[in-house]
Amino acid sequence: MNSRTKTLKCRTLVNGRAEGEAIVSREAVCFYLCDPETGELLDKNHHLKGQSLANKILLLTSGKGSSVVQLDGLFQMKEKNNLPLGIIVMDAEPVLVSSVYVVEIPLVDRVEEDPYTVIKDGDWVEINGENETITIKKR
Repeated sequence: MNSRTKTLKCRTLVNGRAEGEAIVSREAVCFYLCDPETGELLDKNHHLKGQSLANKILLLTSGKGSSVVQLDGLFQMKEKNNLPLGIIVMDAEPVLVSSVYVVEIPLVDRVEEDPYTVIKDGDWVEINGENETITIKKR
């Protein structure tokens, strides 16, 4: 492993493997406020407004909204193949965990280092739920 690659331990909440480009949100995300056709975040008050979460590894603080709203948003995105590939979350609240479980997105938390200091937009990130690791390759 070179100096541009780092592996961190984490806790697996929804098992699976995923890898892709990182998108970093320092705010909670309501998946109901995403366009299922594009994965684009539509929340006018969110700093990622206009950016697509589709096919990315999403780092976020937590989910936002009721179970019906979160699950419906994720389900609509799944129907259009525009879900995030994997999620790293700081606050694994039950609504987000159960919603992500239903649509089968790998989900991890309790990263051994603050992921906001390690993961930046555009980094290549691999979540390995079985090994409970996150590997980050700097862009």
